[in-house]
Amino acid sequence: MESPDVPSSLHLVVPDSSSSDSASSESSPQTSLTSSPALSFVSSPASSISELVPKEDPHHDPHDPPNLGKQAPIHSDHPILYLPPLLSSLPCSFPSHTHASTGRVPKTTEARLPDINPASLSLHKALHNFCPLTDDYASTTYAEAFNWGELELPEEDEHDWYCVAFRSIRKPDSESGPLYEADRLAHEEAIKNGGLIMYWYGSPDPETGLNLATCVWQSRADAVAANSRPHHIRAMRQAASAYEMYELERWTLRKTAGSRYLEVLPYVVEGR
Repeated sequence: MESPDVPSSLHLVVPDSSSSDSASSESSPQTSLTSSPALSFVSSPASSISELVPKEDPHHDPHDPPNLGKQAPIHSDHPILYLPPLLSSLPCSFPSHTHASTGRVPKTTEARLPDINPASLSLHKALHNFCPLTDDYASTTYAEAFNWGELELPEEDEHDWYCVAFRSIRKPDSESGPLYEADRLAHEEAIKNGGLIMYWYGSPDPETGLNLATCVWQSRADAVAANSRPHHIRAMRQAASAYEMYELERWTLRKTAGSRYLEVLPYVVEGR
């Protein structure tokens, strides 16, 4: 039987169980599940900065296996699970938008959110500019790995979003094909269920194979609700044996009224 804490390889929800919450603390957002003592996970903030923009066909289905070329990780004869940044498409009643300062049009999904609150709509727009700040994002602290400090929202907005980060190394003999199909179905299901604002998945480090994925939810309740959906359960089963090691981190992305900027804070279980 698979571990209840094994995430689907896509939307990275953490079960709402006492065992998973007890692994969290106010000082550390990490839940270490299967790790290697030789691996130092989080480095000091990197000084080299580069924007990672996959060079690909704009009509390429992001759920198809990529051609990573020189980015292919060591000890791998198969494509590694990878998706470019994906914003969940807005409800039909909302017009699509681009970021005024860059004109970026990020990848969006065929499935649409059933609804979205005003603050999350502002975040959705700001996330058009979302990108990693370093090519060492997989071993960099979550707050320093991405350009959170560059994302601006209206001053009056106030909200706490729930973020999950997933650091992992795939097993060299794990099959990617079934995971891609499981991901596609689980992703569509999560969006239709509501609350999944953005999903991002990087490329494995060419030397260590370490990778980082993250998703942003409108609330933790939305993430927990998606946990019991059938495609998520099937995706968890597919992913259970696919990783050599992985670690979950839970974070709060906070926007306070009166400020235009976001804070990244460790997620704290309510009542603790």
